[in-house]
Amino acid sequence: MQKISLLLAVTLFAVSCGSSSSGNQIVFLSSQPGSIEISVMNADGTELRQLANNRYLDMYPAWSPDGNQIAFVSTRDGDAEIFVMNADGTELRQLTNTPNMANSYHPAWSPDGKQIAFDSNRYGDWDIFVMNADGTEVRQLTDSDDADMYPDWSPDGNQIVFTSDRDGDGEIFVMNADGTEVRQLTDNNDGDMYPDWSPDGTQIAFVSNRDDDVEIFVMNADGTEVRQLTDNDDLATNPAWSPDGNQIAFESSRSRFTQIFVMNADGTDVYSTGQEGNYPDWGG
Repeated sequence: MQKISLLLAVTLFAVSCGSSSSGNQIVFLSSQPGSIEISVMNADGTELRQLANNRYLDMYPAWSPDGNQIAFVSTRDGDAEIFVMNADGTELRQLTNTPNMANSYHPAWSPDGKQIAFDSNRYGDWDIFVMNADGTEVRQLTDSDDADMYPDWSPDGNQIVFTSDRDGDGEIFVMNADGTEVRQLTDNNDGDMYPDWSPDGTQIAFVSNRDDDVEIFVMNADGTEVRQLTDNDDLATNPAWSPDGNQIAFESSRSRFTQIFVMNADGTDVYSTGQEGNYPDWGG
C-alpha cells in the first residue's frame, strides 16, 4: 500500500503544481497557469481546446473506444466520483455515487465501450470494480486486504491488468474480465504500476522506480522481456499508447514543469508537446 499511495501522491502533487480509439488527439488535464482543466490537443501539442471550466478538480480522463465520450474523475460531488461527457465537453453525467464518502478513480473503458472498470475504496480497501457505461450494475472484481488499482483492459476485452501490493509492494497483475484467475506479472521490490495495454495486445507499458527513479518500462503481455523506455532524472509516468501502437504519450517533469511528452514505442524520438499537464490518453 505504501508504494502505491506514494506514487499516487506524487502524481496528485504534480497536478497541484503544475488507450483508446482511432485518431490523433490526446485528452489530458491541462495545467496552464490559472486554468487546470480537462483539455484536448493534437498529438504535436497544437490546437489546444479546453473542455471544462469549473472550480473542481477533474483528473484521469479516458477516451471511449468510439471517440465520442470522455470518462473522468471529478470532486464536484464532494468526493472523487466518475463522470462522463461528450468529447466536446457537453452533456455531463455522473456515473458513480460512491457510498461512505469514499472515492472512485481511474476509469478504463472496455474495448466495446459497454463497460468501465475503475478502482474504489468504497468498502475500505482499494479494489477493482466494473460497471456498465451508463453507471448501472456496479460489480466488484477483486476483494483483497491490499490495494488493487489502475485497471486497464486487454484489447480483446477478456482480461484486465492492474496494480496491487498484495505481495508486499506494488506489482502488475492480470485477471480475467470477471475477476477470476489472478496472475502476477512482475516481481521486484521497487514498485510497478500504471499498466497500459498495447493496441495489438502483445505488450504492456508500465511505470516503475526499479531504476531508482520513476521511469516507463514495457514488457510482453505475459510479463517477460521487461525493457526500460525512459531514462531521465525526473519523473516519467502515466503512459498511454497511440491507437496504432507506434507511440506512447506520458507525463514528465523533465522540462521544469510537468508536461505531456510523446515517444516512439521503443523509447526513441522523445519530444515535448509543449503543453503542461497530466494523465494523457489518446483518442478522438
